[in-house]
Amino acid sequence: MFEKLKKSVCKANLELQKQKLVIYSWGNVSGIDRKTDVVAIKPSGIDYRDLTPDKIVLLDLKGNIIEGKLKPSSDTPTHLEIYKNFPQIGGVCHTHSTYATMWAQACRQIPPLGTTGADYFYGAVPVTKALTKSQIKKDYELNTGKVIVQRFKKIDPLIMPACLVACHGPFTWAATPEKAVENAVILENTAKLAFGTVLLNLDILPISKNLLDKHFFRKHGKNAYYGQKT
Repeated sequence: MFEKLKKSVCKANLELQKQKLVIYSWGNVSGIDRKTDVVAIKPSGIDYRDLTPDKIVLLDLKGNIIEGKLKPSSDTPTHLEIYKNFPQIGGVCHTHSTYATMWAQACRQIPPLGTTGADYFYGAVPVTKALTKSQIKKDYELNTGKVIVQRFKKIDPLIMPACLVACHGPFTWAATPEKAVENAVILENTAKLAFGTVLLNLDILPISKNLLDKHFFRKHGKNAYYGQKT
C-alpha cells in the first residue's frame, strides 16, 4: 500500500544528499496522504546509500506504525505535530545544512535582504524560542514541533515555508515532499547569502516591502505570472 507515497518520500530523502544538505544519516523528509492521514518517513539512522522505498516507514498521525519493519526517524513527533497544525502542507523536511543551522544556532532569524530569498520566503525566516529544561527532558521531539507551531501563531505557513529551531536547525515544508526539499535548498542558499551580506555590510537594511511583494507574489498567489501556465 501507498507505494507512490513511499517512492516520493524516498526520492526526496535521496535528493537531500544529492544537494549536499546532509551527511551520513543526518536529516529526514516525510510526506502525508491527506485522504487517509498516513505519513511516510525515513527510518532512523539509515545511511542514504542504503535507503530504498521498501524501508520507508508508514504511520498514522498518532505515531502508530502501519507498515514497516524499521524504527521511524527520531524526529517523527516533530513532523506529526507540523502536519496536525498545518493542514495545507503535504511534505516536511529537516536538515542540519551549514548556513541555515548557523543562523539557528545563533538564535537569529534570517533577514530578508534580497530578491533571491523573496522569491520563496515572504519576510524574515523566523527562529523559535529555545526549549526549556522540562521541554527537553520529556517529549523533546514533540515539543520541538510545538515551538514551531507556536512561532507560527501569527504567520501563514504557506507564505513562510520554513522555520529555524533555536540551537538546532531548519525545518521546511510544502505541498509535496519534493517541494519541501526544494525549499530546504533555497533556504540554505538564502542563509548563505544573508551571512555574507551581513559580513560585508553590518548596517544593511531589509529589502523594501515593494520589492519583497513584487518578487514573492509574482510567483505565488492568484495573480502570479512567473513560469508557464499549465
